[in-house]
Amino acid sequence: MNPKNAMVVFQDKKIRRILYGNEWYFSVVDIIEVLTDSPTPRQYWGKAKEREFIALEVSPIWVQLKLPAEDGKLRFTDCVTTKNAFRLIQSVPSKKAEPFKQWLAQVGYERVQEIENPELAQKRMKEI
Repeated sequence: MNPKNAMVVFQDKKIRRILYGNEWYFSVVDIIEVLTDSPTPRQYWGKAKEREFIALEVSPIWVQLKLPAEDGKLRFTDCVTTKNAFRLIQSVPSKKAEPFKQWLAQVGYERVQEIENPELAQKRMKEI
């Protein structure tokens, strides 16, 4: 596993992420799947993206980064920073939103701790 890439788990669901520019970026489709339990999270995101961002001419909150796909290949995937993940969560009606926000805040807090103490990051990478 590339040390810059890591899966994180929220309520038994995997969320792909990548460290890019010294900041974690999370897969939008994975977040949508967690929040909605949609059987087609890519389609859900496509419709939400059109309705919530493109149609309103709001600047995109996502960037495309290469993450591992189910087939093991790296594919461009819409990703958001922690800050923009909170914006995304607000646009998706879900009873899981609040627990997910708390989980995301914890992930962000752990990253700040790793920046302040790089030994924590090394320890976490060894565990992974």
